[in-house]
Amino acid sequence: MADVPALPRTLVLGGARSGKSTKAEQLLARYEDVLYVATSGTRDGDADWAQRVALHRDRRPASWRTAETCGLEAVLADDRDPAPVLIDCLALWLTAVMDECGAWDDAVWADGGEEAVQARCAALATAWAGTRRQVVAVSNEVGMGVVPATASGRRFRDTLGRLNMAVADASERVLLVVAGQVLQVKPAAG
Repeated sequence: MADVPALPRTLVLGGARSGKSTKAEQLLARYEDVLYVATSGTRDGDADWAQRVALHRDRRPASWRTAETCGLEAVLADDRDPAPVLIDCLALWLTAVMDECGAWDDAVWADGGEEAVQARCAALATAWAGTRRQVVAVSNEVGMGVVPATASGRRFRDTLGRLNMAVADASERVLLVVAGQVLQVKPAAG
């Protein structure tokens, strides 16, 4: 897997702890300068989350740069920086967008929240399709598991599924990681 070069746009999907982030990092391992875009943010007081973030940081080469941002459209539009980009991950980005839009609340969702979230997802998909940068994005495949018990959980799952489809449509390659094994969902043309 490490010998397979990343293409202009590659989406790496997988479940929790499937190895998707590690595989995405391996796609860009040959580059000394990579912009690693972490969309996770911080969670004050959550020791488990801090440990997960530290493990991700420790695994990356020291020469890679890190940007902690959910401003993905701006990163994708910045063609002045020649470094490849690794975005980890779209599910956490969507979580932040839903937080910003108040979209977890049923009333807010019905009163414009859904449209606001869809507009942000459409803008991200458009930026992904139009970027000149070499990019690899990680996202969770959440449609294969338990149906969430809450309306907000179901709307997150459904919205992420639609976002993943839009990004996959605009990608040259889509990989699915299951138990650390990589399946080519959309093989590179050529």
